[in-house]
Amino acid sequence: MTTAWSALPLGKRPAGRWALASRFAIADLPEGRRLITDGEVVIESDRVIWVGRRFEGELSARYDMGDALIGPGFVDLDALSDLDTTVLGMDNQPGWKKGRVWPADYADRAYEMYSQEELAFQKRYAFAQLLLNGITSALPIASLFYRAWGETVAEFEAAAVAAEDLGLRVWLGPAYRTGGVILDEAGTMQPVFDEERGLGELAAAAAFAKRVQGSAGGLVSGMFAPDRVETCTEALLHRTFAHADELDMPVRLHMAQGEMELQTVRRLHGMTAPQWLDRLGVLSSRLIAPHATVATDDDLLCYAANGVTVAHCPLVSARHGSSLKSFSMLKAKGIRLGMGTDTAPPDMVLNMAVGMMANRLAEGKGDAGSAAEFYDAATLAGADALKRPDIGRITPGAKADIAVFDMADRMIAPRIDPIQTLVYGATGRVTRATIVDGRLCMRDGAVAGIDLAAARAQVQTQFEGLIARYPERTFGHPPVQEIFPPSYPLVENEPSS
Repeated sequence: MTTAWSALPLGKRPAGRWALASRFAIADLPEGRRLITDGEVVIESDRVIWVGRRFEGELSARYDMGDALIGPGFVDLDALSDLDTTVLGMDNQPGWKKGRVWPADYADRAYEMYSQEELAFQKRYAFAQLLLNGITSALPIASLFYRAWGETVAEFEAAAVAAEDLGLRVWLGPAYRTGGVILDEAGTMQPVFDEERGLGELAAAAAFAKRVQGSAGGLVSGMFAPDRVETCTEALLHRTFAHADELDMPVRLHMAQGEMELQTVRRLHGMTAPQWLDRLGVLSSRLIAPHATVATDDDLLCYAANGVTVAHCPLVSARHGSSLKSFSMLKAKGIRLGMGTDTAPPDMVLNMAVGMMANRLAEGKGDAGSAAEFYDAATLAGADALKRPDIGRITPGAKADIAVFDMADRMIAPRIDPIQTLVYGATGRVTRATIVDGRLCMRDGAVAGIDLAAARAQVQTQFEGLIARYPERTFGHPPVQEIFPPSYPLVENEPSS
């Protein structure tokens, strides 16, 4: 007997053994990934117990999703947990003139521009946005430009609570650093370091990671998140990987991602960041490295030889005029490639689409890569990077982490193959439902545990408050209107007739 979709309880794990049916379902079988028409996924507690055509065993309920695609939830290796400020820079460059590099006279008095309550709220809101886009597993990332230095354990304690309340699977670790880049009085970029401060933050992050590992019924795991590579010293990196090896946790470190980093690391160490980490002996399969857009051939050889996973974030890269060179080339070199969003909206479907287009432009070929390759990168490869064979796939015994996409959406007609339709013709807005650990966390735009309409208003107020503080940390301290001018001149009042 089929039960109405609306009867599936939001925010709860249904009792007994129940099934989701739809026009299409992804199945990960011993012989490989397959597409099943008129498919069905059977769930009991937190696990998938069966996937195939119609299940003939006993069920407590069957929910027919109609003309939809049931697939594994996305694994986001660089998931936004912020009110994204990178979007402010899309039409406002160069970044160093727009508050993206601290001037020396601000660095001496840098402070937290958000309260602890605001920091906790932004993570809760960002986690809801991930669920809205079919992302079931996430490694959160946020900016440090508006921070006093690094992230705090207190806000990540709140993040763990938010993940449990909303039902998102997360790997958590506050970002820390031993250095940074500032602008001197002449506007020249200069590296500065405070190793003692950074090592103290690492010690606190390690204690936090150990404490939260496996909490919230297994939804929350620990990770290590040193900030961008140019902000790290050798001691910080060695201690980070020692902790990660001891606790068997992933390390995410942004590198080979931009010209400022490239020049700073070469100035400090006489080589690129991947080559420096290779010389330090810390490259390993536990390292997740966004974005690799300025990686050299030698850098990529280092990645391939050490099993490093590149977190490919094509949307944020393309917005700033860069891209991998290319997805297909990295795969051919044997480099592991997962996906990340790293911007707002955290739309993994749109990231796959932009990634596909960027790849074909870089390769100069219309057949470079495929929708299936990007879909696999956003699911299987991310799970493999985290050493979690029970997520990123739909197979008996796997966690019931599932995303359901509307294949009857009026904006994507006519439909072709559902994976190609999703990647070439849709966005994350066609996500109808997100299930994590067997719990329905999002249905038809509603997320359990948060009032999204009220949160949206709070987001705008909080974001505008941050923008108002930008002149304090922008070189020369120009007014906001000069830092972020409108696309067209504003008319403040109605013109008189």
